[in-house]
Amino acid sequence: MEGGSYTDLVAALVALGGLVGFSGLALYAIRRAKSARRRQIEESATALPVERAKRPALRPEDVEAGAAEAEPTASEEDIAPSAEPLPTSQSIPVSASPGATLEPVSPVAPRPGPREAFPPEAPAAVLPLPAPGIPSAPPPVKLSSAISVDKPRGPERPMPASKRGVAALVPGLERTRSGWVSRLGQLFAGKKELDPALLGEIEKVLLTADIGVRTSQKLLGEIRESLDNKSIKDPAAVWGFLRRRSVEILTMDAPAVDFAAAQPFVLLVIGVNGSGKTTTIGKLASKLRSQGKSVLLAAGDTFRAAATEQLEVWGAKVGAPVVRGKEGGDPSSVVFDSVKRARSEGIDVVIADTAGRLHTKINLMEELQKVRRVTGKALESAPHETWLVIDATSGQNAIAQAQVFTQAMSVTGIVLTKLDGTAKGGVILGIADQLRIPVRYIGVGERVEDLREFEAEDFVEALFAEVSAGEKAVS
Repeated sequence: MEGGSYTDLVAALVALGGLVGFSGLALYAIRRAKSARRRQIEESATALPVERAKRPALRPEDVEAGAAEAEPTASEEDIAPSAEPLPTSQSIPVSASPGATLEPVSPVAPRPGPREAFPPEAPAAVLPLPAPGIPSAPPPVKLSSAISVDKPRGPERPMPASKRGVAALVPGLERTRSGWVSRLGQLFAGKKELDPALLGEIEKVLLTADIGVRTSQKLLGEIRESLDNKSIKDPAAVWGFLRRRSVEILTMDAPAVDFAAAQPFVLLVIGVNGSGKTTTIGKLASKLRSQGKSVLLAAGDTFRAAATEQLEVWGAKVGAPVVRGKEGGDPSSVVFDSVKRARSEGIDVVIADTAGRLHTKINLMEELQKVRRVTGKALESAPHETWLVIDATSGQNAIAQAQVFTQAMSVTGIVLTKLDGTAKGGVILGIADQLRIPVRYIGVGERVEDLREFEAEDFVEALFAEVSAGEKAVS
């Protein structure tokens, strides 16, 4: 038993050794075959192309006679069977001297290997062009169906900046325009002469537009004094006077705001709760950032819970850092720290939000004065601008707010928001007439671009954009 088992083991080992040896031999053969195939491929890739028959050179006298090329001597297989001329995008630059031989090239793809260049006259033979001074038109060129040719058009004339501004304001002033402006037009409709007794009706319309009693009476008095007895009966004259006088009231002799006048330029934003201060700050920061200016936001409204978070959302959106303080803390310290940080980091503009103040609370107005004093300690001459944000929907109450704020603070500009949501847009006339403070921006929508720089002429033109029935009747 032991001898038989040993014999079987030896036989198994011999068989296994033979199998391993055969496998190694087979693997060696496969590698040799792959190496031979690789060498064959490399040799075929580096092989020189077979010389092809040459075509005779193109003679200058053949070109002058209009011949495209000389008779070829190559076989038809070597020449592309295309009847159309070679496209200019596949033309070969001319560099050879006359007399050089020309090798036919396929229009689909050039074959590898050296080839002769065309003679200098070859491009004229490929795509003939009319000689200078000859009035005859060139032969028609067959275009591919994939190529579209536009008819020549004159240069587009861009809309003037003023017209673009008016067009952008028209939708936002729709409610105001369809309110008191439309009612004024109805008073003039169908009348060739204006009854002086109708001036009382005009006064009522102006009062409902929240222009204010003082401004309304002023306008009516100027109508009587400025127009003679004949023109006061003309509705078109009265209508034109109101439009012209509105532009004059809204036009202030104040320079434009220069945010590069100081670094940092400090802007203090004040107003009552809900007037839109924080949203205005965010939109203004977005505009300044788009102009390449660095902006820092000071969250000085420490009493309203959501004010700081709202400002931080705007800061993250426009890429402006926000300096915040403790909830219920001193807003003056937040503004002070913001100005100091802006000075150390070289930031261009600091926009400081402040807590909403009711104009009837004297102690809160005094605290607002403290914010202004502390800002001046952080940077001499700061704040450089103080803007009062007013909600247009508050109507004549907005005039009372503006009067109290301007008494407590040195207000340098007005921002009138939410004009798109009210028919009381005439309040802007009362504020500008009674306070003589320039309106810097107006809000006519929710988008960033709806916070627009105020232009008196554009505003009045957009306000009276639709020609009233009265104007049509007298025109």
